[in-house]
Amino acid sequence: FPASPIDSTLWTMHPIAFQLGPLSIHWYGVMVALGFLAGLWTAGRRAMHSGIAAEKIIDLGPWLIVGAIVGARTLYVISYWHEFFEGRPIAEVFMVWKGGLVFYGGLIGSSLACILYTTMKKLPLWKVADILAPSVALGYVFGRIGCLLNGCCYGRACSLPWAIRFPADNPLNPPTFPVHPTEVYESLLNLCLYATLAWLFRRKKFDGQVFGVYLVCYAVLRSFVEMFRGDYLEHQHYLGGWATPAHLVSIAILTAGLVLLCLLPRPEPKRP
Repeated sequence: FPASPIDSTLWTMHPIAFQLGPLSIHWYGVMVALGFLAGLWTAGRRAMHSGIAAEKIIDLGPWLIVGAIVGARTLYVISYWHEFFEGRPIAEVFMVWKGGLVFYGGLIGSSLACILYTTMKKLPLWKVADILAPSVALGYVFGRIGCLLNGCCYGRACSLPWAIRFPADNPLNPPTFPVHPTEVYESLLNLCLYATLAWLFRRKKFDGQVFGVYLVCYAVLRSFVEMFRGDYLEHQHYLGGWATPAHLVSIAILTAGLVLLCLLPRPEPKRP
């Protein structure tokens, strides 16, 4: 380990941001809310270039929020079921403000909500998906910062100069030895992905292309960061011990993205 790893007590905060009387406002919830707001705002701006009123995207927001939270929490409870049924109070299943949201579950839940909304409102699904895709990557940047402040999704032991050390009194009990800042890795990679998708959006060749590229790119970068994660239990490793649950889902997401990019219809070439 380095002699002087970056001490997260110097630049991160405790999970609770502030108190409103008896109500504790957690940094995780604050950052997730900021991620949703930033995502919806940028998606609304992008909608104007697709012939869809920004108000339609804003109205979609509550659907996406509910779908994302339900899906993300459901997959988290499934992934860590032993904690809820063998030690933690069952009521904590619903305490999402304390953390415990799995992004892939949120992606699946919000996608289903988007399909339902666009069907009801008779909106073009793949055009809406392209509008939202860059904003999903942007919102994820905020979400992973929330994970850092919350002390979850931490990395394996690390001896590199940028290793971080969590405070000993963190209620989620992450390791106090130097670890990879995997939350920072994913935030930076998703920020780059957001810039790439925003650039592609103005140059796309067919509806659904941006969303398909998002699925492929995110599955790859998530699989890369997963190699440095250290918060999984021994029984949560598969395929000889190297694959995490997110690796397995990434394979499915990558496949889905490639299938979309191959099968989505292209516009007919203009005849002279």
